[in-house]
Amino acid sequence: MARTMIITGASAGIGRAVAIAALEQGYDIVAVARRQPLLDELAATFARADAIETLPLDLLEPGAPALIVAAALRRFGTIDVIVNAAGVVAAGGIAEQSDSALHEQFQLHVVAPLALLREALPALQATRGQVFFIGSGVARVPVPGLGAYSAAKAAIRNAARSARTELRRYGIIVTYVDPGAVDTEFMRRAGFAGAHKRFAAPPKRVADSILRAVQRRKAVVNASPWQTFAVGVGALFPSLAQAVVTRFPAIAGTQRLPSTKMTAASPPPEPLTYPAEEAARPEKPSRDPLDAALGPLARRMERLKLSRGFIIALLESKTTLTMEDVALRWAGMPNKNERALVHDVLEALSDGGFLERCGDGRYAVVRTA
Repeated sequence: MARTMIITGASAGIGRAVAIAALEQGYDIVAVARRQPLLDELAATFARADAIETLPLDLLEPGAPALIVAAALRRFGTIDVIVNAAGVVAAGGIAEQSDSALHEQFQLHVVAPLALLREALPALQATRGQVFFIGSGVARVPVPGLGAYSAAKAAIRNAARSARTELRRYGIIVTYVDPGAVDTEFMRRAGFAGAHKRFAAPPKRVADSILRAVQRRKAVVNASPWQTFAVGVGALFPSLAQAVVTRFPAIAGTQRLPSTKMTAASPPPEPLTYPAEEAARPEKPSRDPLDAALGPLARRMERLKLSRGFIIALLESKTTLTMEDVALRWAGMPNKNERALVHDVLEALSDGGFLERCGDGRYAVVRTA
């Protein structure tokens, strides 16, 4: 009989890599994420359609953990492993963030995973199961500019320790994962360049570490041991560590992506690369069709930091877009103003001949920039 694994954040990054690795090793999985198209793409990758249950769900919705557990038990009957891989980061100073941003980060990284553990506890007791909490090096060496993310990761690191001690008597293993820097879209969606690819591990490496930890029932996973060692040194010398990450944000991947205007031929920004600054010289009136389409929205885009490079990348995808998917890809946890801007941008691109309205809130890319 196949074992059952619940994976949150399964549409991208570490969560998606874990889902693929688990399916390849014969697990039945419940893949939870907000982006339905990416979940559908994940399910279509494997011939064993009976082995995957996709659940498009926002973990911040009331009752979400109970819905996940109910779906897993209804489809597969047991729960053996839970991997809490969903995450969000909101750029900015922790003392400057809104109540909503603070709530989202602590809710998604701390409250929701613990609530999911609580709801699944009887099923995990029956299987002597295992629960994974994904941490970060910033739990030990906080990095400025990441809002409440560092604090939330520190909280879940300690929560994992508490849960490990409390649940040991039930035969349940609680595992804390320090993935190190990982090459995913996570930081870029928040407007950061992310760690250089030279230092960032592929998500598959982290996923393989998690699957090995299931087999060995390990309590701690350091997916990039040398990074864990470096963080440990930084924790011993906090003043030095803070000076280093403040002076060299590229180490933590927190250098901000440029929000300056780019030419039509410019590709979307890559980590650690910045286009030449053109603001110093006067701009000539542009006849570029994309500029014409987005012109009325330029100020809102600049104010909310929706870059032209991001729009160009969308148009190069040659796929079908939805407002919800685009908003999530851009903002991670979009607020009302960000959703409204994305809707208006998609409508402007449709009027400009770049998109075609398909109905049901979908837009087909018919022209690149």
